[in-house]
Amino acid sequence: MNLPQNVTVKEVGPRDGLQNEQEMISTEDKVEWINQLSETGLSYIEISSFVHPKWIPQLGDALEVAKAIKRKEDITYAALVPNRKGLERALEANVDEVSIFMSASESHNKKNINKSIEETFPVLQEVVEEAKQEHKSVRGYISTVFGCPYEGPVSIDHTLKVCNELFEMGIDELSIGDTIGVANPVQVEEVLTSLDKYFDKDQLALHFHNTHGTALANVLTAMQLGYHTFDSALGGLGGCPYAKGASGNLATDDLLYMLQGMNVNTGIDHERILEAGKYIQQKMNKSLPSHHMQILNKGGAFL
Repeated sequence: MNLPQNVTVKEVGPRDGLQNEQEMISTEDKVEWINQLSETGLSYIEISSFVHPKWIPQLGDALEVAKAIKRKEDITYAALVPNRKGLERALEANVDEVSIFMSASESHNKKNINKSIEETFPVLQEVVEEAKQEHKSVRGYISTVFGCPYEGPVSIDHTLKVCNELFEMGIDELSIGDTIGVANPVQVEEVLTSLDKYFDKDQLALHFHNTHGTALANVLTAMQLGYHTFDSALGGLGGCPYAKGASGNLATDDLLYMLQGMNVNTGIDHERILEAGKYIQQKMNKSLPSHHMQILNKGGAFL
């Protein structure tokens, strides 16, 4: 197989994983979990979201969390920012990276942001410009690239237009999202082959969900095409609040097992990741859906 020697795993559990949970996690427990994640060898942790608490109550303590965590110099601590007001709070929290977001499909963008795609661009442009003035890196998320819960298949032309607009704003990296977990390897190859014609692989990441159990297969396809940056959430936490039935993110622990078995380096300590998984599972008082956490919960061991 044509595989990269190194893969960057970006942990999004504290934000994308927790935002859809009904059980409220205390600020202290979030801080402790992020501190544990910081000891695993991860180079990137998305710690929270500065979206208004009315929309995401679970992350209403973003500022408190960001100020309380123990930061390590070799880790990027990022947070999601919807607009200029959210950016002000993110800057107060001194996050290392600002993440902006929008959708490739009009219907999901309106549900998620309450604006059309065209109305969203100037709002995000303002965020990018001000973040750059404060010497912050900026990451973009584009949702529903592989399918929309309201519109079904999404035109690659729509995706390319949004990607181009975001890069024109000056973002440093763009995460391509399978928000509802409907992608399959053939579709992943088609989409990434189209993106290859216009954008640098080093500026693109993949964000797969595992609704239909295809996330790892999609990662493998992307790696064989030369992609090497993937978002994941420990334990398979997550889901989309605007897509009924969409399950959690690609699980960090399952991803690491596959990569390590194929001798692809991540720099992440698998045992410490599992310990952090057991911690947040206990605090959430529920079993996490990843294969590894299910094995652990049944008293199993790993070869």
